Amino acid sequence: MPQIIKIKQGDHMNSKQEEPMNSKQEEPMNVNRSNAGRRRYFILVAFLGISFSFAHAQFAPSAAAGSALSIPLDHLLQPSQLNDLLQRPAHQPPLILQVGSHVLFSQAHIPGSQFIGSTATPAGLELLRNRVASLPKAGFIVLYCGCCPWSHCPNVGPAFKQLRDLGFTNVKVLYMADNFGDDWVAKGYRVEKGQ
Repeated sequence: MPQIIKIKQGDHMNSKQEEPMNSKQEEPMNVNRSNAGRRRYFILVAFLGISFSFAHAQFAPSAAAGSALSIPLDHLLQPSQLNDLLQRPAHQPPLILQVGSHVLFSQAHIPGSQFIGSTATPAGLELLRNRVASLPKAGFIVLYCGCCPWSHCPNVGPAFKQLRDLGFTNVKVLYMADNFGDDWVAKGYRVEKGQ
Protein backbone atom coordinates (compact mmCIF):
# COMPACT_ATOMS: atom_id res chain seq x y z
CA MET A 1 0.00 0.00 0.00
CA PRO A 2 1.49 3.41 -0.97
CA GLN A 3 2.42 5.68 1.85
CA ILE A 4 0.96 9.21 1.89
CA ILE A 5 3.38 11.86 3.02
CA LYS A 6 2.22 15.01 4.80
CA ILE A 7 4.30 18.17 4.58
CA LYS A 8 4.03 20.31 7.64
CA GLN A 9 2.70 23.83 7.15
CA GLY A 10 5.50 26.35 6.86
CA ASP A 11 7.95 23.80 5.50
CA HIS A 12 9.43 24.43 2.12
CA MET A 13 9.18 21.90 -0.66
CA ASN A 14 12.91 21.23 -0.44
CA SER A 15 12.60 20.39 3.25
CA LYS A 16 13.46 16.87 4.25
CA GLN A 17 10.98 16.88 7.16
CA GLU A 18 8.20 14.54 6.28
CA GLU A 19 5.92 12.49 8.38
CA PRO A 20 3.76 9.59 7.28
CA MET A 21 0.04 10.22 7.15
CA ASN A 22 -2.63 7.62 7.53
CA SER A 23 -4.80 7.47 4.41
CA LYS A 24 -7.93 7.86 6.57
CA GLN A 25 -6.71 11.15 8.07
CA GLU A 26 -7.53 14.35 6.26
CA GLU A 27 -5.24 17.32 6.03
CA PRO A 28 -6.81 20.34 7.78
CA MET A 29 -7.99 23.00 5.30
CA ASN A 30 -6.53 26.46 5.52
CA VAL A 31 -9.77 28.48 5.74
CA ASN A 32 -8.17 31.85 4.99
CA ARG A 33 -6.50 30.58 1.83
CA SER A 34 -9.70 28.88 0.68
CA ASN A 35 -11.85 32.01 1.22
CA ALA A 36 -9.32 34.20 -0.59
CA GLY A 37 -9.41 31.82 -3.54
CA ARG A 38 -13.19 31.90 -3.60
CA ARG A 39 -13.18 35.69 -3.52
CA ARG A 40 -10.72 35.84 -6.42
CA TYR A 41 -12.82 33.35 -8.36
CA PHE A 42 -16.02 35.34 -7.69
CA ILE A 43 -14.36 38.61 -8.73
CA LEU A 44 -13.06 36.99 -11.93
CA VAL A 45 -16.50 35.58 -12.80
CA ALA A 46 -18.18 38.91 -12.05
CA PHE A 47 -15.61 40.78 -14.15
CA LEU A 48 -16.07 38.41 -17.09
CA GLY A 49 -19.86 38.70 -16.82
CA ILE A 50 -19.76 42.48 -16.81
CA SER A 51 -17.26 42.50 -19.68
CA PHE A 52 -19.47 40.18 -21.74
CA SER A 53 -22.55 42.32 -21.05
CA PHE A 54 -20.68 45.46 -22.09
CA ALA A 55 -19.36 43.84 -25.28
CA HIS A 56 -22.82 42.51 -26.14
CA ALA A 57 -24.35 45.95 -25.65
CA GLN A 58 -21.65 47.54 -27.80
CA PHE A 59 -21.75 45.11 -30.72
CA ALA A 60 -25.23 43.56 -30.68
CA PRO A 61 -27.72 44.79 -33.25
CA SER A 62 -29.71 47.70 -31.92
CA ALA A 63 -33.41 47.46 -31.18
CA ALA A 64 -33.63 51.24 -30.86
CA ALA A 65 -36.60 53.05 -32.30
CA GLY A 66 -36.22 53.23 -36.04
CA SER A 67 -34.20 50.03 -36.45
CA ALA A 68 -35.54 46.93 -38.21
CA LEU A 69 -35.45 45.12 -34.87
CA SER A 70 -37.87 47.64 -33.35
CA ILE A 71 -40.69 46.68 -35.71
CA PRO A 72 -43.34 44.68 -33.80
CA LEU A 73 -43.78 41.08 -34.94
CA ASP A 74 -47.45 41.62 -35.78
CA HIS A 75 -46.38 44.16 -38.41
CA LEU A 76 -44.09 41.74 -40.22
CA LEU A 77 -45.10 39.88 -43.36
CA GLN A 78 -43.26 36.75 -44.48
CA PRO A 79 -42.23 36.52 -48.16
CA SER A 80 -44.50 33.49 -48.68
CA GLN A 81 -47.46 35.45 -47.29
CA LEU A 82 -46.91 38.37 -49.65
CA ASN A 83 -46.37 36.02 -52.58
CA ASP A 84 -49.68 34.26 -51.79
CA LEU A 85 -51.43 37.61 -51.47
CA LEU A 86 -50.14 38.72 -54.88
CA GLN A 87 -51.38 35.47 -56.48
CA ARG A 88 -55.03 36.20 -55.61
CA PRO A 89 -56.55 37.65 -58.75
CA ALA A 90 -59.65 39.21 -57.19
CA HIS A 91 -57.79 40.74 -54.28
CA GLN A 92 -56.81 44.41 -54.23
CA PRO A 93 -53.00 44.33 -53.81
CA PRO A 94 -51.36 46.55 -51.22
CA LEU A 95 -49.20 49.50 -52.15
CA ILE A 96 -45.72 47.95 -52.12
CA LEU A 97 -42.85 50.38 -51.59
CA GLN A 98 -39.20 49.46 -51.98
CA VAL A 99 -37.21 51.61 -49.55
CA GLY A 100 -33.71 50.41 -50.45
CA SER A 101 -31.16 51.13 -53.13
CA HIS A 102 -31.99 51.87 -56.76
CA VAL A 103 -29.38 49.37 -57.94
CA LEU A 104 -31.21 46.59 -56.10
CA PHE A 105 -34.58 47.78 -57.44
CA SER A 106 -33.38 47.92 -61.06
CA GLN A 107 -31.87 44.41 -60.85
CA ALA A 108 -35.08 42.84 -59.56
CA HIS A 109 -38.10 43.94 -57.57
CA ILE A 110 -41.52 42.68 -56.53
CA PRO A 111 -44.04 43.10 -59.36
CA GLY A 112 -46.04 46.30 -58.94
CA SER A 113 -43.74 47.71 -56.28
CA GLN A 114 -42.67 51.32 -56.44
CA PHE A 115 -39.19 52.66 -55.78
CA ILE A 116 -38.88 55.19 -52.95
CA GLY A 117 -35.17 55.11 -52.18
CA SER A 118 -33.12 54.68 -49.07
CA THR A 119 -35.14 55.85 -46.09
CA ALA A 120 -32.02 55.84 -43.97
CA THR A 121 -31.55 59.36 -45.32
CA PRO A 122 -33.67 62.50 -44.81
CA ALA A 123 -34.15 62.75 -48.59
CA GLY A 124 -35.52 59.19 -48.73
CA LEU A 125 -37.91 59.87 -45.85
CA GLU A 126 -39.13 63.00 -47.64
CA LEU A 127 -39.81 60.98 -50.81
CA LEU A 128 -41.78 58.49 -48.69
CA ARG A 129 -43.83 61.27 -47.06
CA ASN A 130 -44.58 62.78 -50.48
CA ARG A 131 -45.66 59.42 -51.92
CA VAL A 132 -48.15 58.65 -49.14
CA ALA A 133 -49.42 62.21 -48.53
CA SER A 134 -52.70 61.70 -50.37
CA LEU A 135 -53.39 58.13 -49.22
CA PRO A 136 -56.01 57.13 -46.66
CA LYS A 137 -54.47 56.38 -43.26
CA ALA A 138 -56.03 52.89 -43.23
CA GLY A 139 -54.61 51.96 -46.65
CA PHE A 140 -52.66 48.71 -46.84
CA ILE A 141 -48.96 49.48 -47.37
CA VAL A 142 -46.11 46.97 -47.54
CA LEU A 143 -42.53 48.18 -47.15
CA TYR A 144 -39.48 46.20 -48.14
CA CYS A 145 -35.77 46.63 -48.71
CA GLY A 146 -33.78 43.37 -48.86
CA CYS A 147 -30.38 45.04 -49.07
CA CYS A 148 -28.81 42.98 -46.32
CA PRO A 149 -29.59 40.81 -43.29
CA TRP A 150 -32.62 42.03 -41.34
CA SER A 151 -30.70 43.04 -38.22
CA HIS A 152 -28.45 45.33 -40.29
CA CYS A 153 -31.02 46.92 -42.62
CA PRO A 154 -30.85 50.72 -42.27
CA ASN A 155 -34.02 51.39 -44.29
CA VAL A 156 -37.11 49.47 -43.15
CA GLY A 157 -37.06 50.70 -39.55
CA PRO A 158 -37.05 54.43 -40.36
CA ALA A 159 -39.67 53.94 -43.11
CA PHE A 160 -41.99 52.00 -40.79
CA LYS A 161 -41.54 54.56 -38.00
CA GLN A 162 -42.22 57.44 -40.41
CA LEU A 163 -45.48 55.92 -41.63
CA ARG A 164 -46.65 55.11 -38.11
CA ASP A 165 -45.78 58.66 -36.98
CA LEU A 166 -47.86 59.97 -39.89
CA GLY A 167 -50.84 57.98 -38.62
CA PHE A 168 -50.89 55.05 -41.04
CA THR A 169 -52.49 52.07 -39.31
CA ASN A 170 -52.20 49.22 -41.83
CA VAL A 171 -48.46 49.08 -42.50
CA LYS A 172 -46.62 45.79 -42.89
CA VAL A 173 -42.92 45.24 -43.45
CA LEU A 174 -41.70 42.34 -45.56
CA TYR A 175 -39.36 40.34 -43.33
CA MET A 176 -36.25 39.26 -45.22
CA ALA A 177 -33.89 37.41 -42.93
CA ASP A 178 -30.94 37.56 -45.33
CA ASN A 179 -31.65 39.66 -48.44
CA PHE A 180 -33.98 40.02 -51.42
CA GLY A 181 -32.02 37.53 -53.54
CA ASP A 182 -32.13 34.73 -50.96
CA ASP A 183 -35.53 35.41 -49.43
CA TRP A 184 -37.53 36.24 -52.57
CA VAL A 185 -35.76 35.60 -55.88
CA ALA A 186 -34.17 32.24 -54.94
CA LYS A 187 -37.57 30.95 -53.79
CA GLY A 188 -38.92 31.38 -57.32
CA TYR A 189 -41.30 34.24 -56.55
CA ARG A 190 -42.05 36.55 -59.48
CA VAL A 191 -39.90 39.61 -60.08
CA GLU A 192 -39.74 42.51 -62.47
CA LYS A 193 -36.53 44.13 -63.68
CA GLY A 194 -35.59 47.66 -64.65
CA GLN A 195 -36.75 51.20 -63.81
